[in-house]
Amino acid sequence: MKSFIAACLLALPVAGAAFAAAPAEAAAAPAPAEGIAWSSLDADQQRLLEQFESKWERLPAQRRFALARGAQRWLQMNDIDRRGARQRFNQWRRLPEQRRELIRRRWNDLQSLPPAQQARIRDDFHQYQRLSQQRRAQLRREWQASSRAERQQLLGEARARRQQQQRQRQENPQRQRDGGGP
Repeated sequence: MKSFIAACLLALPVAGAAFAAAPAEAAAAPAPAEGIAWSSLDADQQRLLEQFESKWERLPAQRRFALARGAQRWLQMNDIDRRGARQRFNQWRRLPEQRRELIRRRWNDLQSLPPAQQARIRDDFHQYQRLSQQRRAQLRREWQASSRAERQQLLGEARARRQQQQRQRQENPQRQRDGGGP
């Protein structure tokens, strides 16, 4: 029980609404080293990004790639999705700069993890999101009431449990081929 709390709360700070909505493949797609040329954007993307046109070629390749990808995602959204994106952006803008910097650092930390670990964190986050508001609040209170040592112990137990589950998954296919007995 407490290890589940630890796993949920460990994943929570690095995940957000945009993270939860972002597919793993999009996060893993690297930006071209030379960046994206303005002329390679379609007319709709250029319309959305027109404020950047005069300085486009001076923007870092990573920034151009992110803007182009964001414009493409925006164009594929329906009105409800766009409304949600606007709300999340406004929430982001209202955050203090220190909080935004912490989120950026954690996002970069997440991006540096192996894909399997990123997928596990996404799964944990989605599992946490499926909990009721009351259950999430209870888990947060329990986590916050824990001492640093208790938190470290919970995290260690969660890691050990996950490693055990991984070993069992790896052994099960072999057991099935060998006749299925324990």
